[in-house]
Amino acid sequence: LFCFPDPRTDPWPLVYSPLPVTLVFISYLLMVALGPRCMRQRRRLELRALLLAYNLAVVALSCYMFYEFLVTSVLANYSYLCQPVDYSRSELGMRMARVCWWFFFSKVIELLDTVFLILRKKQEQVTFLHVYHHSSMLFNWWSGVKYVPGGQAFFIGMLNSFVHIFMYGYYALASLGPRMRRHLWWKRYLTILQLGQFVAVAAHSSYNLFTECPFPDGFNIAVFLYTLSLLALFLHFYYRTYVRGKQ
Repeated sequence: LFCFPDPRTDPWPLVYSPLPVTLVFISYLLMVALGPRCMRQRRRLELRALLLAYNLAVVALSCYMFYEFLVTSVLANYSYLCQPVDYSRSELGMRMARVCWWFFFSKVIELLDTVFLILRKKQEQVTFLHVYHHSSMLFNWWSGVKYVPGGQAFFIGMLNSFVHIFMYGYYALASLGPRMRRHLWWKRYLTILQLGQFVAVAAHSSYNLFTECPFPDGFNIAVFLYTLSLLALFLHFYYRTYVRGKQ
C-alpha cells in the first residue's frame, strides 16, 4: 500500500508530490535557525490581537475536524480495534479522506506557532521538542493522506483534534496577557492530557501488530515508534517543569 498512492487524494494540494511539503519543511528549519538572528536588533512584537485571532481560529478548526472524524467514523461504523482504509469514492469514504487532508493542512498552519514565538523573542520556548514535534508531523501526515487517508489513522486525527481544542484554547487565554495568569492553573493538566493521548495512540497502533488486520503494519510500526519518542520527550518536559521545577 505504501508503494501505491491513493488515487483519490494523490492530486490534492500539497499531496501530489513530496516537493511542496519538503520546501515547507526546509523553510521552517531556516526560519528556526535564522529568525532569532533577524530579531536580535529588533524590538519584540506583542501580537496579542493576532495571537488571539489565530488561536481561536485553530480551536474552531480543531472542533470541525474532531466533529468530522467522530461523526464520519460513527456513520461508517468504524472499528477502534481494526479498521482498513475505505478506498472507495463513496460519500463517507471521501468525507473521511477530506478531513484527513484538513488535519494534515492544520499541521502546516500550526508552524505559525514557532513564527510567533520568534517574533515575540520567546526563543527559550523554541525547544528541540517544539521543533521536532511541529516539523515531523508534516511528513507523518503527508504520508498518511497520500497512502492511508482513513482507516486506523482516523483515531489519531480525532484524538489530536480533541486535545488541540483545549491546548489552543489555553493559548488564546494566555494571549490576553498577565491578567489571565491566575485563570491558567490547569496548564499541568493539559500536559497530562497530551501524555494520555500518546499512551492511547501507542496502544491503538500496537494492538494491530499482534492481530490480523488489513491495515499496513509499516504504518502502525512507524506511528508506534514515533509516539514513543513523543512520550519520552513530553515526560522529560513534565518532569523538568512540574516536578524538578517545584523542587
